[in-house]
This record gives sequence, structure tokens and C-alpha cells, in this order.
Amino acid sequence: MHKLSIRPKNYLKEIKMAKEKVILAYSGGLDTTVIIPWLKENYDYDVIAVCIDVGQGDDWEHIKSRALKTGASACYVVDARQEYIEEYIWPALKANAVYEDEYLLGTSTARPLIGKILVEYARQEGATAICHGATGKGNDQVRFELAIKAFAPDLRVIAAWRDDKWNMDSRDAEIKFLEDRGLEVPMKKDQSYSRDENIWHISHEGLELEKTANEPNYPHMLKNTKVPETAGDGEYVTIEWEKGIPVSLNGKKMNGLELMTALNEIGGRNGVGLVDICENRCVGMKSRGVYETPGGAILYFAHRMMDHICLDRDTYHYKQQVSLRLAELIYDGKVFTPLYDALMAFVDSTQQTVTGWTKVKLEKGQIRAAGSDSKYSLYNEDIASFTTGELYNHKDAQGFITLFGLPLKVRAMMEQKVGEGRAIAESKNLKKRPTE
Repeated sequence: MHKLSIRPKNYLKEIKMAKEKVILAYSGGLDTTVIIPWLKENYDYDVIAVCIDVGQGDDWEHIKSRALKTGASACYVVDARQEYIEEYIWPALKANAVYEDEYLLGTSTARPLIGKILVEYARQEGATAICHGATGKGNDQVRFELAIKAFAPDLRVIAAWRDDKWNMDSRDAEIKFLEDRGLEVPMKKDQSYSRDENIWHISHEGLELEKTANEPNYPHMLKNTKVPETAGDGEYVTIEWEKGIPVSLNGKKMNGLELMTALNEIGGRNGVGLVDICENRCVGMKSRGVYETPGGAILYFAHRMMDHICLDRDTYHYKQQVSLRLAELIYDGKVFTPLYDALMAFVDSTQQTVTGWTKVKLEKGQIRAAGSDSKYSLYNEDIASFTTGELYNHKDAQGFITLFGLPLKVRAMMEQKVGEGRAIAESKNLKKRPTE
């Protein structure tokens, strides 16, 4: 039997006076640190900061302390690294999803998870709003808010940089805001790149990168990757796969976090995974960024090797089309959509036989194939060999070519008959080639 609880006499008064709660996506950086007192002053919210660890490598205890000192009523730190790898990175990897030929979706894959966790805390805490510090020019505002809409369409979203009450337009203004209130300024004076870091990648924007004519200052910029020309003599890496997922590195079984940590170190010291790209943001402008994805670059290269030996021609070629669309969906933050689920169902189906091992050589920024094998390999030496075997007769190709080329032959015959068309025009303009 449930017991009735005795409420204090002033219980109803306390309810009326209780402040509404807002969940803040808190990174500990300048923007989100400013947002805590800004929210309290402009909206009189009870601010609950949520830090989501996707592999940034930050001092979370210090960041939590900063949030509380700045005015947050609570600060939660969530270790989401393994979840991020298994539920967001591995699907992108299995799909070979690459945005605009080069970008391995480092920031893009993390934002939907962060948005989902913010909703979970909003429900848990009974919050009425979620706030983020993404700027009005970037992709992240879209990614965060699409995730929130997917799970909590009833929650208010406060985007500080788009808010009418936000009157700071520079870092200097934000710093002054904190200094005027006697609060800690969380900013390193000697480093001005705009960065995003997680277990998958590090992005760099700003400074010399704002002009496309400038070469990146790699010695000053890079954090986890050696400048390729200064890397060592190289090394081999062997990865085992089960249904499109890496499970072992150099003969040692590892979980996703262990494997990514090790591969980032290996790839970083060999200078692999550097990308300098001027990409199309989903909000309509171009932006230039340099990405460090040392471990991810190795995995993408090695996974394609597995696909190459395990998938038939039609499946692989169609998967290439699906990969392109999935990359766009991930980049735009449309992960929690029916189309994403449907396309990933196709990808998962293709990966049922992508099991085996791949070996690559890393050397001064380059990744080269060094062998692969699978019990599901469709490569057949008896057929592929130049030596004629029982499974293939060279003469069989004659009938294939006759049928394969029949449409071309029929069209050319028609053009000869009517006296016009490509076959006729080309015949009249045949070049005279030297005979000596």
C-alpha cells in the first residue's frame, strides 16, 4: 500500500515560486559559460548544465566546477564515448559515408547524440526548455534542433546567438560580460582557432583558414597528427572485421573506445587523415576547415577493402549511391528520420558477409593496401587467373559482348540506313593517321 506523504503548510507556495528549468548543452568554453549567467538574468531559469563526453579529452571535473561557480544549479557529465562509437560512428563507417568526397563527418555524427541526451535530461529534470550555444551561421544549430524536434517537439529551444536578448557579437564582448560579473574567463589567449574535438576527429576553423588562398599552418594547428613530411618510417596495421565492424587491432581484441584510441595514436604519428576542404554547409554558405581524423581515415580505407572483396558488383555500386545520400543526411542532422533508418537497413544487409581482415601500410600521410582476406570473399583465383581454368572459357566472352554491345550495333546500323547520326558524321570526319 502506498503511503500518503505529509506536505508542509507552505508547499503550494513553494510550487508557485519554483523556477522553470532549462537544460544547457555545456562544453565549458567561452560561449556556453557566458550563457549560464545570461539565461539567469534574461529568463530567470534554473539552469542545469549537461556536459556530454564524446572524446574531447577535457578536464570534466574542472568544467563541472566552472559551471556551478558560474551559476548553474547542477551540472551532469555523461560519458557517451562508447555509445557514440557504436551507435553513430560505426553506422557511418559501415555505410562508407563521406561528405563531399573528403569529410568523414566527425562533428556531424556527434551532434544528434548530444541532442538526444539533452532531451533525456530535460525529461528527467522536468525542464521546459533546452538551450545551446551554436551560432546562427553554423550547421550545429540545425543538428541539435532536429534531434530535439524528433524526440521532444513540445520543448522550447533557446538558441542564444539568435535570441533578441543576446547583445554580444564578439569574444571580447563575451569576455567583458564575464569580467563585469567577476566570473572566470575560460579562454586561452594564445590559441584562436575554432575547434571541435571528439574521439573521431578534430576540426579547425578560423585564422589563416578564412582565406582559401592561404596554406594551413600545420605545425601551429595540429594537435593529434604529425605533419606528414615529418612523420617516421611508417608501419603496418591489421584490422579484423565482423559484419562491417572493426573488432581487433594487430591481433588484439578491443572494444570500440580502445580501438579508436589506439588507431588515433597510430594514425597520428604517421600523419594520416588530414583533410583541408571548403565545404558546403547545410545553411547555404561555404566554410573552410581542416580536419584531423587519423584513426577514422585508416578505418574507412580498410573497410572499403573489405567491401571490395565481399560485395558483388551490383550491390557495391548501389551502396555507393546510398553512401552519398547517407552522408548528406548525417551532415544535415537528419539521423532520426525514416529515410535514414531505411537506408541503414540496406547497409546493414550488405554487411552481413563483411567479415575478415585487412592490412594497410601507413607512411608519411599515405595509406596503402597491403592485403585482405575473408571466408566470404567473392574473389576466385580460378576465375580471375590469366590461366584458363574449368570455371571460365575465354570463348564465352564472345556471346556476352555480342549481347552487351547489341544496342550500339543496332543504333549504328539504323544511322547508316537513314544516312545521319553519329556513325555517319564520324565516318565523314575520320582523321588521316600516319602510315610510316
